[in-house]
Amino acid sequence: MMKLPTAFTCLVFALAFLPICELASAEEKPNVIVIYTDDQGFGDASCLNPEAKFATPNLDRLAAEGIRFTNAHCADSVCTPSRYALLTGRYCWRTEKKTGVLGAEATCLITDKRMTLASMLRDNGYRTAMVGKWHLGMDFPGEVGDRDWSQPVRDMPLDKGFEYFYGIPASLNYGVLAWFEGRHARVPPTLFTAKKPNNRHVDYRITPPYQKTPQETRREIGKLGMEVAPDFIDNQCLTRFTNKAIEWMTSKAGAAKGGEPFFLYLPFTSPHYPVCPLPKFWGQGECGGYGEFVIETDHHVGRILDFLEQSGLDANTLVVFSSDNGPENSWKKRIQDYDHYSSGPFRGGKRDVYEGGHRVPFFARWPNGIKQPGRDWDRLVGQTDLLATLAEVVGAKLPANAGEDSQSFASVFGNPQSPHQRLPLISHAANGRFAIAEGEWKLIMPHRKNKIELYNLSKDPGESKNLISQHGDVAAALKEKITAIVCRGRTTPGAPQPNDTGHWRDLTWIEPAEFSRRSSGGEP
Repeated sequence: MMKLPTAFTCLVFALAFLPICELASAEEKPNVIVIYTDDQGFGDASCLNPEAKFATPNLDRLAAEGIRFTNAHCADSVCTPSRYALLTGRYCWRTEKKTGVLGAEATCLITDKRMTLASMLRDNGYRTAMVGKWHLGMDFPGEVGDRDWSQPVRDMPLDKGFEYFYGIPASLNYGVLAWFEGRHARVPPTLFTAKKPNNRHVDYRITPPYQKTPQETRREIGKLGMEVAPDFIDNQCLTRFTNKAIEWMTSKAGAAKGGEPFFLYLPFTSPHYPVCPLPKFWGQGECGGYGEFVIETDHHVGRILDFLEQSGLDANTLVVFSSDNGPENSWKKRIQDYDHYSSGPFRGGKRDVYEGGHRVPFFARWPNGIKQPGRDWDRLVGQTDLLATLAEVVGAKLPANAGEDSQSFASVFGNPQSPHQRLPLISHAANGRFAIAEGEWKLIMPHRKNKIELYNLSKDPGESKNLISQHGDVAAALKEKITAIVCRGRTTPGAPQPNDTGHWRDLTWIEPAEFSRRSSGGEP
């Protein structure tokens, strides 16, 4: 379970990649839809949580008609880094962004030369679109108070492999809120707003009336305003995004049936704050406004599935569903008020290095490509793995400088007995703390005042018993593996690749000299 003998390792890899030819030579490449929710915990899907206080029938359908990955992980426990990893197959901490998230306006974390899911699929005959929340940085024209919205937005999804974009720049609390289509906002964000009270949850709302200046917002609400368009209202996001996604897919349906498949990335804004379900969902479930918002989210997933059936695209469309991290801190109050556990049986939530921060719902449904649907896969997989997985599905080969932390699990689709074994998987907290998992073991690295921790997840999924004193050999082996993965610039076999920076303070278990030596190809 720890360090496999070399010969056996080679055999595992050979067996795992046997289905490549079968997938690549399929009669037609599948359409691909990736639906990505925001702050949805493992326990916020009723098929994963029998005691959930609301039902998610469409998520349950994805699981029942596909594969339910019960040990799947986002790459970080907050938004920006998880989205970077999902789209690039590379851990975000390899970039200059080591902690936290970006604002709405920032240099995009994805460089123009880096391969993404969109650019890889585009280059393999796909039409590509993104509809929803970006949160990876955009370059807006001018500066706050001196914008020229007649000029195009730069360094954004259309520069990263997507041919169509409709959505918003970041989380709603970061401003520059408008309905952007292509490089322009249909109605520019020329007004200003601050957060307003929310009578359905503990958070806030983004609704009119808006003010003409940030200072006026401060006078009205007591906080400096952020940019917003006159027609922007927070509770329209899910409906608008789903409408635009269906509209775009409708325009590509004929071509898809003719052998020109499409890729849609659909990152919803829910159930991230503001929790703002439409009135038609009020009163549904037994978990207050939060449950209503997840129910609404599930409703829109159902609209996507209904469209696929009605358009005749259902059988050969691969739908992947997951969340960018665990639930926001209000998960604690939901336990008290409703006895609902958004993190399921796991410890912690958003921002944490513990399982509740990064073990998330993950389902895949593909009628033409998944054998024995309705099954579970309980071995490790990561969202970084989507790039390599989709590349294998379409018969593409990743270059050495792409998808460095992406390992294909495509064999799992067609082979319920697949020998696929995930290489060590690294998790990362918002504050920069690291963890590594392999098999049943998880090692959480020391960080500032926090000491090293070791858990056996198969016996203790709630991470309640630190076994570091009993299993020093296990910890030492995992420490060496995470050190090698960090320093080599990649998880997967192949030529070492550079990280974007030198040693940084969160690598508390690696001395700067060792990092430099090993990163440059020196021996451990």
